[in-house]
This record gives sequence, C-alpha cells and structure tokens, in this order.
Amino acid sequence: MTDRATLLARAREMRRNPTEPEKRLWRHLSASQLAGHKFRRQAVIDYYIADFFCPLKKLIVEVDGDTHDIDSDFKRDDRLRKKGYRTVRFSNLDVMGNMDGVLLALVEVLDGTPDRWAGRRAGTTPNPSSEEEGLQ
Repeated sequence: MTDRATLLARAREMRRNPTEPEKRLWRHLSASQLAGHKFRRQAVIDYYIADFFCPLKKLIVEVDGDTHDIDSDFKRDDRLRKKGYRTVRFSNLDVMGNMDGVLLALVEVLDGTPDRWAGRRAGTTPNPSSEEEGLQ
C-alpha cells in the first residue's frame, strides 16, 4: 500500500498535469459553478486519488480513459461505498463530446444525494474530527 505522503505528492502532480477531459470538466466544476456545489480536484480519499470530489455529498467523480481496469475500479468503488462514498464515472468520450449531458447527470446525482453534514450551507465543510485526523 502507498503511504499518504506519496499519495498527496502524486495528487499534487496530477493537479499540475491534468488530462484534457479533466481540464474541461474542471472548468465547469471549479468555483462552485455547478449548482453551487464545491468540488476538489485529485483528492486523496482512503488509499485512492479521486479525479473530483464533492465533500458535502461525499460524491466522487471519475473520468475514465481507455486504459481503466474495470475490475479494479469495481473493487475500489465497492470499498469506498462501504465507507459511505458514492462514485459516478464518465468516459473521456462523454466529457469531450457531451459535456452538457455529463453536467446534467451530475446535477441529478447531486440533487438526489443527501448532504453529509445536516444543517450546513453548500460550499462549507466542518473542521475534521480528531478521529478523522488520526488523533486519539
């Protein structure tokens, strides 16, 4: 398993060098442009790096190219689902050729997903608990 520092460094590098589909989708997700929902790019979650992550909804958005391993993706999604995360996947072709459809599908998923923190405004996240930070 990769340690957290290595994952964070890799995520930072991936933010610096996004794929073209990731760049294009980020233009629509950054600055809470999509229905007011805040997203992060290349977020480290558990032992994985999510392409995009909406903390309020605990929603992971993946943009998959031709080289993705479906079995590996299924195992990853299942592990994260057991921890309360939901993953939606779009192909590079969807993002490049049907951005309106991708954004519409994302809004539908966001609208149908309960907020992680009841009573919070969109775009705000609480400070992590000491348990989440690994403190006792």
